[in-house]
Amino acid sequence: MKRVIPFLMSMMLLAGCGVSGSGKSYQKISMEKAMEVMETEKNYIILDVRTEEEYAQAHIPGAICVPNETIRATEIPELPQKDQLILVYCRSGNRSKQAAQKLAKLGYTNVMEFGGILDWPGETVSENS
Repeated sequence: MKRVIPFLMSMMLLAGCGVSGSGKSYQKISMEKAMEVMETEKNYIILDVRTEEEYAQAHIPGAICVPNETIRATEIPELPQKDQLILVYCRSGNRSKQAAQKLAKLGYTNVMEFGGILDWPGETVSENS
């Protein structure tokens, strides 16, 4: 029994690395991993899924705003390449998960969700600065 518990715990951890629904999935990553990706990768989009007002107050430099509420079962003009790396965040992590699930269902294949700007240790900019 003592050997089974660590095995089950590690299986649960591994299952949480990729989140799926209906065969489509996205990857949940840490803030640290998101920062590492932004430093090492070149062709990616930082996607802020908060409202336009929230985005204007403060956002990660280079992020584009496509509010979660506007992501539906149609094409998204701001995201034309379905295989491009998309790093998704919101305020606290709830809307980014919802948006990542929607993007995966729409056929986006390289989606990474990293939570909320409330926990972002890096720089932010505002529309007023």
